[in-house]
Amino acid sequence: MAQATRAAQAQRSCDPAFPATVSVLLGYQGAAFAGFARQPGQLTVQGQVEQALSVMLRRPVEVVCAGRTDAGVHARGQVVSFDVTQDECERLLSRAAVRSLNALTHDRIAVQRVDRRPAGFSARFDAVEREYRYHVHEGAVPSLFASQVSWHVAGSLDVDAMQEAARCFVGEHDFKSFCKAASAEGKPTCRFVREVSLHRCEVLGEPLLQVRVVGNAFLHSMVRTMVGSLVAVGRGQRAPEWIAEALKAADRRAAGECAPAQGLVFWEVRYA
Repeated sequence: MAQATRAAQAQRSCDPAFPATVSVLLGYQGAAFAGFARQPGQLTVQGQVEQALSVMLRRPVEVVCAGRTDAGVHARGQVVSFDVTQDECERLLSRAAVRSLNALTHDRIAVQRVDRRPAGFSARFDAVEREYRYHVHEGAVPSLFASQVSWHVAGSLDVDAMQEAARCFVGEHDFKSFCKAASAEGKPTCRFVREVSLHRCEVLGEPLLQVRVVGNAFLHSMVRTMVGSLVAVGRGQRAPEWIAEALKAADRRAAGECAPAQGLVFWEVRYA
C-alpha cells in the first residue's frame, strides 16, 4: 500500500496540470475522531481535512500524512501534503486560507500553516525524524485538568529505573515485540530510535511525567507499548534490563501493555 501511494504520488507530480506541492501543518484533539485515516462512515481527521480542501479547491483532494494516529491519539504537529495547480497554490498560501480551512474543519482540528514545498514532496516519505510525547499522571487522585491528555497511574513511579530501561530502546532494533502483532506480519519491524527520555512538566499546575520518543519511523502502537513497558518498570513489576530481553524476543507477548491512547501526542515531524 505504501509503495502504491508513493508511486501514485510520483506519477501525479509529473502531471503538468499539478506542478506544485503544498503542505499543511495541523493539530487535533484525538478523542473526537476514529483515528487519522479516512474510514467509511467514521469521523476522521483525514476525512475532515480532505473535505475542507475539496470545498476550497472545488475538486476531490487526497492528502498524504506524516504519520497515522489511532483513535484517541492527539497531534500537535501533524503534516499533510498534496499536489496542486499554480493558481491553487497561490490561493492556499494567501492570508485567508488558514482562516477558511479552520472554518471548514471540525472544531477539534486546528490548521496552523500552509507551506509551499518542492514538487513531489511527500509528508510521509520525506520525513527524516518524528517525535512523540506521552504524558503520565501519577498519584492516588486522577488529574482534574489533564485527564484527556494523560494516563493516570496510581501511586508513584521509579523514574530513575524507567530512564535506565529507556536507554535500551535507543539505537536500531527489531521492535516486533513493541507493536500490534497483526500489523507486523510479513513486514519489516526494524526501526531507529534516537532518543527516549523522561521529563517532569505541568498542565495547569498539575504535575505530569512526560516520555519523549524520537525516531525515524514507528510501527503501529509502538510508542504506546514502549510506554506501557516503561511504566511496568516504574511500578517495580519488571527490572530495567527486561526491556532489552523483550527486544531480543521479537514477540509481542514478551513486552508490556499498550498504554491508553489519550496520553499520546504526535508532537513534531522534521524534514531535511
